Amino acid sequence: MTPPPTRVFVYGTLMPGERNAHLTAAGVPQAQPATLRGFTLYHLHPEAYPALQAGPAEAQVRGVLLTYGPDAWAAALPQLDELEGVGEQPPLYTREVATLQLDSGEEVAAWVYIYARPDRLAQPGAAPVAGGDWRAAPHRERPAAGER
Repeated sequence: MTPPPTRVFVYGTLMPGERNAHLTAAGVPQAQPATLRGFTLYHLHPEAYPALQAGPAEAQVRGVLLTYGPDAWAAALPQLDELEGVGEQPPLYTREVATLQLDSGEEVAAWVYIYARPDRLAQPGAAPVAGGDWRAAPHRERPAAGER
């Protein structure tokens, strides 16, 4: 299923009300609560941001589906990719297609940023987030200046 090129699922610092939400606000996208199944969410400390990895089928992550108009998406996408380290070597996250379920029950395809450094998840300070909602994770305060 190919996603409309203007949808992205956010599950951490990019969600409305979180510290990097200003990067998603360009063009005032439509925001809808959504669930991503089959993935596990981790909280990284001291980094204070989440990491998403494929997980068991019963795992789920709560977040927000953002839908942009074409012009707003063209402005937002480069900022999102930069924050998520898509162009870093090695990349911090990759942007991939996933199927989400809206609270209405409708399934939609969207872009999702998947954590690309699984070795970090085996180190101290990487903890699965119970319930898959990063807003419930402890120690989410802003990291030091210059960090994500």
